[in-house]
Amino acid sequence: MRKLKIGVICYPSLGGSGVVATELGIMMAKRGHEMHYITSSMPFRFDEAHPNIYFHEVTIEGYSVFKYPPYDIALANRIAQVIESEGLDLLHVHYAMPHAVSAALGKDMASSDIGIITTLHGTDVTILGYDPGLKNTVRYGLNKSTIVTAVSESLRQETIEIINPSIEIRTIYNFIDEKKYHQVNPGTLKSDLHIHPDEKVVIHISNFREVKNIPDVIKGFKKIRSKIKAKLLLIGDGPEKQKMKVLTRKLNIEADVVFLGTRADLPELLAISDIMFHLSEKEAFGLVLLEALACGVPSIGTDIGGIPEVIEDGVNGFVVPFGDIDMAAEKGLLLLQNKELHETFSRNGLLTVKGKFSSPEIVLQYENLYYEAAGEK
Repeated sequence: MRKLKIGVICYPSLGGSGVVATELGIMMAKRGHEMHYITSSMPFRFDEAHPNIYFHEVTIEGYSVFKYPPYDIALANRIAQVIESEGLDLLHVHYAMPHAVSAALGKDMASSDIGIITTLHGTDVTILGYDPGLKNTVRYGLNKSTIVTAVSESLRQETIEIINPSIEIRTIYNFIDEKKYHQVNPGTLKSDLHIHPDEKVVIHISNFREVKNIPDVIKGFKKIRSKIKAKLLLIGDGPEKQKMKVLTRKLNIEADVVFLGTRADLPELLAISDIMFHLSEKEAFGLVLLEALACGVPSIGTDIGGIPEVIEDGVNGFVVPFGDIDMAAEKGLLLLQNKELHETFSRNGLLTVKGKFSSPEIVLQYENLYYEAAGEK
C-alpha cells in the first residue's frame, strides 16, 4: 500500500503520551510514512533527525484583547495550514482536550474530509472528564473523530462510563522501543552514584505530579530501609519535587534517597535497580512499568487504572491496594530478599513485554488504523 502523510498533534514535553507519540512516529517514519508533527516545540524524543519526520511549529500571538493566549485556536489554524500545504492523509491526535477539538476545527477550516484518530492517554478522561464544564467538550472532540483509541482497557471502560461518546473506542496498548529498553551493562553507574554493592536499589520514575503519589513511595521505602540496606532513586522533575525533598528530611532518610532529576540513561539506571515502586492514584497505563519490565525489573504498583494490565500480580510484580504502604513494603521486601523469586519475576517480565506489548505488533495495529482512517482499508 502507498505511504501516507500523517499529521501528529501531541504534547512535546516529557510524559507517557509524548513518548508514545514520538516513538510511534519514529517507527512509522522508518516504514516510509511522512510524519508531520504540529506542536508548540520540537518533541523531546527527537534527538536524531529522520528525513520522513517534519516539524510545524505552532506560534501563539499575545493580543491584549485575550486574557490568556488562545493556544487551541492557534493550533487549529496551524493544523489547517499543514493539511493544505502538505496534503495530509490523516491526523493522529494524542489527548482529546484540546487536541481533538482543535483538529476538528482545523479540518473544517481547511474544508477537508481528512480522517482523525484520537488516542486517549488518561487525564483527558480521568480528570477533565469529571469536570462538568469540560465533559461535553471532551465528548464533542471524540465524536468528531473518525477513530478513537485508548491505551488500556481500563481507560476505554472509564471513558464509556464517564463521557458516553457515540463513537466506538478501541484499545491499543502502549509500547516501548525494545532496542533501547532491554537489559544492559550499567558499567560503574552504581558506584558513581555512591551506592554500595551490598545495597538494594528501589527506583521510581515520574513527572512528580501529585497524582503520582510519591509520598507513599518514600514512606514505603522507609519501611524497607528499616529492614535491609537500600537506596531509593527518584528520577524525574515536576511540581512535587521540592515537597518530596522536605519529606525525606522529615523522615530522616535523606541520606538514602537520591534525587537525579530528568535523565536520558534510564536503561542503565534500571539495570542497577532491583524493584520499581509505582504507587499512583490515577494511571491509565504506566509506561515506566513497561520500561522496567523490559529491563528485567519487577514492579510494585497500585490496583489503579491500567496498572494491573501491565503488572500481572504474583507473576512479574505485585499489585497492592492504593494507599496500602505496609503491603507495598512487604511485597518489595519479599522480592528484595528472595533471589530466586526475583529472578523468576524478572524472566516473566521479559516474556510479558515480548508477548503482550511487542512494538512491531502494536505499530502494525496503528498502521492498519492509519489506512482505515485514510479510507484505504
